[in-house]
Amino acid sequence: MDSSILNKYKPGVRFNSTGQAEIVLWAPEVQKAEVVVSGRDETISLTRQELGYWTATTDKIKPGDLYKFRLNGEKELSDPVSLSLPEGVHGPSKAVKPDDFVWSDGNWYNHPLDEYILYEIHTGTFTSEGTFASIEEKLDYLKELGITAIELMPVAQFPGERNWGYDGVAPFAVQNSYGGPEGLQHLVNACHRKNIAVILDVVYNHLGPEGNYLPEFGPYFTSKYNTPWGNAVNFDDEYSYGVRQYFIENALMWFRDFHIDALRLDAVHAIKDFSPTHILREIRMELDKLMSETGRKHYLIVELDLNDNRFINPLEKGGYGMDAQWIDEFHHALRVTAGEEQTGYYSDFHGITHLAKAYQDAYVYDGQFSEHRKKFFGIKADENPAGQFIVFSQNHDQVGNRMCGERINRLLSFEMKKLVAASVLLSPYLPMLFMGEEWVEPNPFLYFVSHTDPQLAESVREGRKEEFADFHEQGEAPDPVSEKTFLQSKLQWHLPGQEPHSTVLNYYKKLISLRKTHPVLKNAGRKEMRVSSDQTTETLVLQRWYENSMVVCLMNFSEKEQQIMIPEIKETWTKIIHSADTEWHGKNDFPDTYTAGETITLRPESVLVLE
Repeated sequence: MDSSILNKYKPGVRFNSTGQAEIVLWAPEVQKAEVVVSGRDETISLTRQELGYWTATTDKIKPGDLYKFRLNGEKELSDPVSLSLPEGVHGPSKAVKPDDFVWSDGNWYNHPLDEYILYEIHTGTFTSEGTFASIEEKLDYLKELGITAIELMPVAQFPGERNWGYDGVAPFAVQNSYGGPEGLQHLVNACHRKNIAVILDVVYNHLGPEGNYLPEFGPYFTSKYNTPWGNAVNFDDEYSYGVRQYFIENALMWFRDFHIDALRLDAVHAIKDFSPTHILREIRMELDKLMSETGRKHYLIVELDLNDNRFINPLEKGGYGMDAQWIDEFHHALRVTAGEEQTGYYSDFHGITHLAKAYQDAYVYDGQFSEHRKKFFGIKADENPAGQFIVFSQNHDQVGNRMCGERINRLLSFEMKKLVAASVLLSPYLPMLFMGEEWVEPNPFLYFVSHTDPQLAESVREGRKEEFADFHEQGEAPDPVSEKTFLQSKLQWHLPGQEPHSTVLNYYKKLISLRKTHPVLKNAGRKEMRVSSDQTTETLVLQRWYENSMVVCLMNFSEKEQQIMIPEIKETWTKIIHSADTEWHGKNDFPDTYTAGETITLRPESVLVLE
């Protein structure tokens, strides 16, 4: 896109150095546009400019004022670039001056991406209060756990006060019930003081169904492509220049005005764009310009249901330049290995052989035929480093998209849960925890919404039932519209001090500490790794090395004791951690040293880590 257009017409209400409001609205098919300020009789007329932009510079609107745009003398709608909707998605916008916030993070510098240990948070259920301010109260806990980056599920304004965030309809506005824009700035500032980075989940592939007024302003959507949510966002059809600018400016705003360290872009496989420069590539290019101006480092992370490294390859290699991607296939292979039934999208995964492949190759399917997809799928990612892949044993989707929202501790034995945790945290990839997993939180994480339209609420209920058919779920799903469903999903913060939760929490702390301090676990990448598996015994051996040091992880996913040989690479091996030791509520304490070539008995559902 011509950067002069981006620079000349930045949509929204901004306040210049003299205190005047500079108003820009993109509405290419509108004949008349005005601003109506709440509590005042007069309106502010906008002047039509090139390419469908409307502008005004005025002192008739101040920070804190509530306002709407009036289109064609009739409809009054909130600003599509509003940062604050204090009365919800159907109410007026509030004029905000984000640079009034006083930052104290001038000495903060983002962690290298390969040092990220991520922790996914849903603001509304992370604490009983469900606010940004209450997250701040838990930052010391997260720091002690060893987390280096929190990932906030979407905070763009959604209808009501209960939502995962993926039904947001105002991409620039920060959810009022969470604390609004200033609350988010305050949280990011506090995180940086604690040396914790902040990742924000954003949704550029669709908007929610209630309160989505963007089509009233212009052709933000196109019928050229279908998505799971209806018409696609218009990134390459007529008038797409304004839509592209809208989302590019949104991405830059989070980095520039909120000091967000990384964005996680939701389901980018559902972004349809056949422009010469893909929208993701253009966001990367514009972010590079911003970073060169500010000297700050930011990352772009994608959720991607395509094993296509074009998304994460650098610009100079013809890629889109995304820094990293979530890798669901590691999760699927791990869950099937741990005993998950091979139904739905798990049907493509064959347990421990696929887990071994995920360790070695990142993509399990890198050109093979996928029975579930009914096509040959994926491409090899041999040259992409481990730091470009984020792995997990659970996340909001994998928990919340189960009918009853069970976390894996409800599905796995106590011993298997410890093994699965080690499988993620001792991998060469970037590990992500889902809030509460580190103390085996028993409460579910359910799907919940607070739509005000009864017909829409009923369609959500029916849609959930259809989704579970693929997994042959029996019974009734919890009502996603009920407040009870939301309250059931909140974490119980008294549990980390009780057994067995405190032992599991200490186990996670130990694994995270090892990952951050052990020279091999901290530094070894994909090339410094060898993995082997035995489908008969359901055992996996992961060898990693760095310079003259080596770590070997012996994993037994079976329900029986298995005989396994200590590698002969080194003469003597020393135990780093054994999940079956009594320290971690196991039944025995095991030797501290082992001899090369020795055959040992590995406990069921356990991991032994040696150096």
